[in-house]
Amino acid sequence: MAQIINGKAIAQEVRTKLAHELKEMEAAGYPKPHLTAVIVGEDPASEKYVANKMVACREVGISSETKRLPASTTQEELLQLIADLNKDPQVTGILVQLPVPEHINERTICNAVDVDKDVDGFNEVNIGRTALDMEANIPATPLGVKRLLEHMKIETLGRNAVVVGRSKNVSLPMAILLHADGKYATKAMDATVTICHRYTPPKELARHCRQADIIVVAVGKPGLITKDMVKPGACVIDVGINRIKDESTGQFKLVGDVDFEEVRQVAGHITPVPGGVGPMTVAMLMHNTLKAARKQFDDRKSS
Repeated sequence: MAQIINGKAIAQEVRTKLAHELKEMEAAGYPKPHLTAVIVGEDPASEKYVANKMVACREVGISSETKRLPASTTQEELLQLIADLNKDPQVTGILVQLPVPEHINERTICNAVDVDKDVDGFNEVNIGRTALDMEANIPATPLGVKRLLEHMKIETLGRNAVVVGRSKNVSLPMAILLHADGKYATKAMDATVTICHRYTPPKELARHCRQADIIVVAVGKPGLITKDMVKPGACVIDVGINRIKDESTGQFKLVGDVDFEEVRQVAGHITPVPGGVGPMTVAMLMHNTLKAARKQFDDRKSS
């Protein structure tokens, strides 16, 4: 039976350390970091995610605010708001909650956020720096997965890892962090990585997964990873979040992309949904917010 990775407890440890780090920063003369979140439209999931981030800000000691814009907001209006936030020296972190309405280009918006204030790590420059093993704001979910693996002392050097999914905000930087050289800025994990996606034939997906010491799945498809696809003792990280109806109770519940009850019987370690990767994403966003604030203040001092 797999050891369940308690992301909620590990994230709480991270947040407690960050609160202590922030007190030390302020004692050394750093101004209080300020994170501004922007929501466009009225997506209930986005509201919940941003609310969780604001709670984490208060706990760590970060000043924060949420700007809510109607779904009718034009791309130009959103770009103007981002430009204003970029110029505001009091704002040290900016995140635009995704998804944005269909008439707005997501990549244009992510690239509009100032590279140094981009705490999500979605600006093409931060993604590029991450890919090149340079100092960067690394996207929070892959960084959170990396911290979970490190906390649980899961060996990655030379091991086989499979990333299921190819999103540019989660799966791609996850694959980069898993495979890159641990001696450079990203302190990556030196694994041998295979990326699978919707056009990977099911038999091939199963074959790749069975060879993996570590599986990270992030596609949004409940029950995709089944017991017969997992090597005994493998570490299974479930990034998926899916809202489905529980036929026995008639209530809706959150599940991941892994058949949790079955896979836990063969895996060595497994993350639950909820309570696995999600809390770590928020904790790493707080980490990025402190890091961004420190860099901006240091840059201003040196100039």
